[in-house]
Amino acid sequence: MNIIKKWLSKEIFLGGLVSVVFIFMVTGCAAPPKGFDPKIKCPQMIVEPGAISLGVAKLTKTPIVFKGKGFQPEDSVFITLIGVKKNGKIVHVPIADGDVDKNGCFTARVGTLIKVSEILRARIGSNKKMQNIIVVRQPPISPRTYTARAVSMESDKIAVCKLVVNAPSTGDSFKDWMGVRLGKIVKK
Repeated sequence: MNIIKKWLSKEIFLGGLVSVVFIFMVTGCAAPPKGFDPKIKCPQMIVEPGAISLGVAKLTKTPIVFKGKGFQPEDSVFITLIGVKKNGKIVHVPIADGDVDKNGCFTARVGTLIKVSEILRARIGSNKKMQNIIVVRQPPISPRTYTARAVSMESDKIAVCKLVVNAPSTGDSFKDWMGVRLGKIVKK
């Protein structure tokens, strides 16, 4: 009977320890969502996530969403990434657009084609099985912190936010290697 009590005590202790560690991992390490500053009355914009990876497989699966408020209702916004080096020149790269609702807010998603062509500087092609593949012919944009700018189409309202672009991690590079091996990514 003492052996059973010791075993149960040990199992309960280990189960509790694992639960506590899991709770800290989920809640303690998660950053609170960055939102709008209620004290600011002029237009604001945020991007979720605030950082992206230049891994081909990772970036194409990562949803990038810009959200804004404080714009003219029923307007449209055009979002560009400022300071991208392209063909030896610094340019503003268009990456998203969105409609402003009646409350002056917008949500604009970056599409897969824009991620591939403007951020990864690759193109979408097809293989012999007529499946979409990503063809990489040149390096992506440089890893660094960029400024994204939303410009109103009908008014002079502008909002900016930062987007951190990171080099591919080891895990991202492994996923891309697997993508090449599986024929989903072609590097020329």
